[in-house]
Amino acid sequence: TVCWLSSLTTMALLGNWKVNRSENYDMFMEKMGVNMVKRKLAAHDNLKLTISQDGNKFTVKESSTFRSIEIVFELGVTFNYNLADGTELCGAWTQEGEKLVGKFTRVDNEKELNAVREVVNGEMVQMGSRWTQTSKTHCYTHLRGLPKKPSTPAFPPLLMDHHLAT
Repeated sequence: TVCWLSSLTTMALLGNWKVNRSENYDMFMEKMGVNMVKRKLAAHDNLKLTISQDGNKFTVKESSTFRSIEIVFELGVTFNYNLADGTELCGAWTQEGEKLVGKFTRVDNEKELNAVREVVNGEMVQMGSRWTQTSKTHCYTHLRGLPKKPSTPAFPPLLMDHHLAT
């Protein structure tokens, strides 16, 4: 099945976002084996995201008290990424309706990490679950300064069944 995805589908995710609250984050990190000092620091990392899009390519700029990085990816294309604690992941983001869905695997032990980003009631909600069967949620407030709308079509045709099966 070939599915054309509208540029309006993910446009709500584009822009500048700042974490305004997190749910279950400390327990989530504890189950991952993160020590108490790092958990306490992470609870106050002041994370900000800027999400922009050019065709099928997304750029996510993460800035926090502890690091700033830029992640560039294409929907459905596998890439490597390091978490703030140094854990290396390999996986891809896909689109399911109005959600961006990330399916990643730790490189060192092949454990899974799944993430979903969507806008709910004007907030970007990022839910994540890991191999520990523990989940966490970050809620982001939209900030001023939206990126410029891309001039190219937002998404080429995607084989949705292929992306959902991987």
